[in-house]
Amino acid sequence: MTPQHSSAPHTALATATRHRDWWRDAVIYQVYPRSFADSNGDGMGDLEGVRSRLPYLRDLGVDAVWLSPFYSSPQADAGYDVADYRAVDPMFGTLLDADALIRDAHGHGLRIIVDLVPNHSSDQHEWFKRALADGPGSPLRDRYHFRSGKGENGELPPNDWESIFGGPAWTRVTEPDGTPGEWYLHLFAPEQPDFNWEHPAVGDEFRSILRFWLDMGVDGFRIDVAHGLVKAEGLPDLGSHDQLKLLGNDVMPFFDQDGVHAIYRQWRTILDEYAGERIFVAEAWTPTVERTANYVRPDELHQAFNFQYLSTAWDAGELRSVIDATLTAMRPVGAPATWVLSNHDVTRHATRFANPPGLGTQIRTAGDRALGLGRARAASLLMLALPGSAYVYQGEELGLPDVVDLPDEVRQDPAYFRGEGQDGFRDGCRVPIPWTRTGSAYGFGGGGSWLPQPEGWGELSVEAQTGVAGSTLELYRAALSLRRSERDLGAGESLEWLRAPEGVLAFRRGGFVCVANTTAESVTVPAYGPVLLASGEFGEADGETKIPGDTTVWFGTPAV
Repeated sequence: MTPQHSSAPHTALATATRHRDWWRDAVIYQVYPRSFADSNGDGMGDLEGVRSRLPYLRDLGVDAVWLSPFYSSPQADAGYDVADYRAVDPMFGTLLDADALIRDAHGHGLRIIVDLVPNHSSDQHEWFKRALADGPGSPLRDRYHFRSGKGENGELPPNDWESIFGGPAWTRVTEPDGTPGEWYLHLFAPEQPDFNWEHPAVGDEFRSILRFWLDMGVDGFRIDVAHGLVKAEGLPDLGSHDQLKLLGNDVMPFFDQDGVHAIYRQWRTILDEYAGERIFVAEAWTPTVERTANYVRPDELHQAFNFQYLSTAWDAGELRSVIDATLTAMRPVGAPATWVLSNHDVTRHATRFANPPGLGTQIRTAGDRALGLGRARAASLLMLALPGSAYVYQGEELGLPDVVDLPDEVRQDPAYFRGEGQDGFRDGCRVPIPWTRTGSAYGFGGGGSWLPQPEGWGELSVEAQTGVAGSTLELYRAALSLRRSERDLGAGESLEWLRAPEGVLAFRRGGFVCVANTTAESVTVPAYGPVLLASGEFGEADGETKIPGDTTVWFGTPAV
C-alpha cells in the first residue's frame, strides 16, 4: 500500500517557512544517498541513514534536501537507469522508508526534493523489455527510439550521434529469432535507452509519476537531463564536433530543443494543483545563460542549475562576467539565479581550485591541497553572498577533496569503461563522507564503504570539525546562519559592484558588503563595517582591512 499524504504542508514545515516563494533564496543540500549514511552495515548508504542525519542538516542551516535517485534500478549508472519509478530499490530501503524520511524532514522544517529521470529508463524497465521481446513493429518500440541501421544489411548506426559517456549513441539488438535487428538510441550508457517524447504514452506516464510522488509529500523534483527530452525531427547527423561539447555547451540536435518547453508547461499545471509551493529544478546544460533562462519562464520550471558558474575559474574577471550575465538573463523571466560549485558529476571545487585553470570539471590530480581548500572556502562565501538560491553538495561543508587515486578495480562510473568521451572519474566525488574521526568507515556505517575512503579522512569528519573555530564546517554553519538571519542575503535580484583592486570582487547589497580576493597577494580595502565572517585570516587598522590572497570577507554595517 502506498503511503498517502495530504497536499497541505506539514505544520512544522509551514512554521519554518519564512515567506512565500521559499525557493527563491533557499540553500538546497544535495544528498547522494549511497554515500551519505549507511544504516544497516552493508557498505551502501540508504534512506534510513539519511533520515538519521536529518538533525545534522537542520542544524547546518539548509532549507531543503535534494536526494539523488533511490528508485528501483540495476545500478548501471548509479540509479540514473530507472527500472521502476514508483518503487524504492532494496539497497536503499522501501516506500515506507521514503515516507518516513519525508515526514521526518518536514518535522525538522526541511523540504524534500527528489530526482526525476525522464530522458531515459533502464533497459530493465518493463516497457523496454517487452519492446525487445515483441520484436520489430511492436507498438512498445515507438515509446523509445528504435531505428533500422544504415548500410547494406543495416550494420551501421542510424546516424552519427555519440554517447555522452563515449562511443556510439546506438546499440543494435538481437531480435527474438536470433538475427541482428534494429538499433536503439541511448545518449548515455547502453543500459539507458532514451524515451521517445513524441509518443503520448510517455507523457501520460510521467504525469502519473509526478502525482505519485507529490501525493507522497515531496516538495519538488530535480529534473535530470531536462534539456534532452526532445530530439530534432528526423534525428539528423551531427557532423564534425567537439566531444567535450556534447554535454550541451553547443547547439546539438538532441539537446535544448524548443519542444521541451511544452512538456514543462504541462508539468507546471500539475505542480500548481498542490499546496505548499512545490518546485521543479532543471539540470539543463545549455550554450548560454540566456538559453537556460527559457526553462524558468513563469509558466515552466522554477530554477535551473547555473553550470556556467560552476565551470568558471577562480578569477575575478570571469566570475564577475558570469554573475552579471546570470542576473541579467534571469531578471526578464522573473526567476531567481542559482549558484553551485560542486555536485555528483564534477570534481569537488576544493580539488578543481587546487589545480591550474583550464582542466575542466573532471580532474585527475590532487593539486595543492592547502591552496584548493583556501580557494574553496573563499568561493563558498562568495557564492552564499549572491542573490538567489545556492546548492551545496554533501561534504563540501567539510572541505572534502576528490579522491583521485581510487584503484581501477573499484571504479563504477560507466563512463570509465567506455574508453572515450568523459574520462569516467566521477567516482572521486562520490566517496562516502566521514562522520567520525575513527571507527568503521569513519562513521558512515558499520560494514565498510562501497568506495574506499582514504587514510586521514577522519580528520575531515563532522566530529573532528564540530565546535572547532575556523573549521570549514563551522564556517558553513556561520555563513548559513548569517544568510538566513535578518540580513536575508539570498533575497533580491541585484547587487552594486564597488571599486576594488585588480583581481578582487567587491559588491554591496544594502548594508552588507562582500569582498573576494582571487589573487595570490594580499590587498587592502576600506573597512566597510564590522567583519561578519571571513574565510581566512585578515587584518584591520586605520579604517582599512587587509585581505590575504584567496580569501573572502563579509562586512556588515552596524545595526541602526
